[in-house]
Amino acid sequence: MGIIRSLKCIACGIETEPLPSAYVCPACGANCEVAYENPKVTRHSFGGKGIGRYLSLLPIESRDSLPPLPVGDTPLHRRDDIARELGIGGVWFKDDGRLPSSSFKDRASALVLARAIEFGFTEICTASTGNAAAASACLGASAGFHPWIFVPRSAPKGKIAQLVTFGARLFLVDGNYDSACDISLEASKRFGWYNRSTGYNPYTREGKKTVSFEILEEMDWNLPDWVVVPVGDGNIISGTAKGFRDAMQFGLIDKLPKLLAAQSERSSAISDAVNGDGIIRPVKASTIADSISVDLPRDGAAAVKAIRESNGRALTVSDEAILEAQAFLARRAGIFAEPAAACGVAALLKAAKEGIIAPDEKAVVLITGNGLKDVEAVTRRLPELPIVEPEISSVEKAIKFYR
Repeated sequence: MGIIRSLKCIACGIETEPLPSAYVCPACGANCEVAYENPKVTRHSFGGKGIGRYLSLLPIESRDSLPPLPVGDTPLHRRDDIARELGIGGVWFKDDGRLPSSSFKDRASALVLARAIEFGFTEICTASTGNAAAASACLGASAGFHPWIFVPRSAPKGKIAQLVTFGARLFLVDGNYDSACDISLEASKRFGWYNRSTGYNPYTREGKKTVSFEILEEMDWNLPDWVVVPVGDGNIISGTAKGFRDAMQFGLIDKLPKLLAAQSERSSAISDAVNGDGIIRPVKASTIADSISVDLPRDGAAAVKAIRESNGRALTVSDEAILEAQAFLARRAGIFAEPAAACGVAALLKAAKEGIIAPDEKAVVLITGNGLKDVEAVTRRLPELPIVEPEISSVEKAIKFYR
């Protein structure tokens, strides 16, 4: 395992002991991140499969603590044709919709579950818009856990169906994601459950940083100029940044990629802060991209810091642009992304058009969730499809629909 020095506050810098009860800074209440003693690693140190291959850079003692379902090793699709069309140096899509519960959140849930097991917890809870909950339920079930889950009652039915099928103990909160977070924190304190909730638990960031290590290995340690990340509560982009920062701190790379945060213009708290005075202020979120629909980002401060330190940018796109990008990715690359994941593609298209990504620059886009997570978003846009009789003449007439 990586030798943990402390949990370090991202705001005031105070370092505290990484006890089982430690989550946020005891002095100022801000989120913390794991600080390590520098391990002795090289680019050839990582063997095996899944996120466990990075054990020397992770806060767990054994690969055996990770759930049985394999997490990691998702494909990185290179698309030179799309890059040429956009007028930039290269495009890759990192498809985390291939993970066990079909979302990026499996990375965090696997790591937090392992940490909970090593701490000796037998009960875990989390709040989620759906994906983190499904990841916890899926991976938890494989390890004999059935977590307590708090999700907004408005969560897509497909995600709720996943939770119930995996055997999670589910509470539908009569409120938004922020309300679900608040009640999950209160419940974990009352009942002694280990809380996996994004941002609040510093180990979620540690699981998510593994995507950066995979990108570096898959690109043969040739760093992309940009990494495009869909952003809601900010933890995926702060985790992605942590991976690249750790890699640089440990001597594996000598510079950082720029981070491009992608948000819906109807859920833009982090973009507003990055493009403003840096202070996170709540918004009234209402976007078709439910996985990134957040009023008050729980890891917003870390996200803003990560974006600015990378000399990155934050862009917002319309819900219509998100749905158009979803169709673009599916029809051009064969990847079916949920709307939240397609937000990153929409931001890529916008950044290329506006010259934010230069003609000689390369970009990796994180595809953070599979489209089957939220088919309702697609079915709303379905055209009236042709109905044919079982006769070739009927088919001949219907062919005109597609021309």
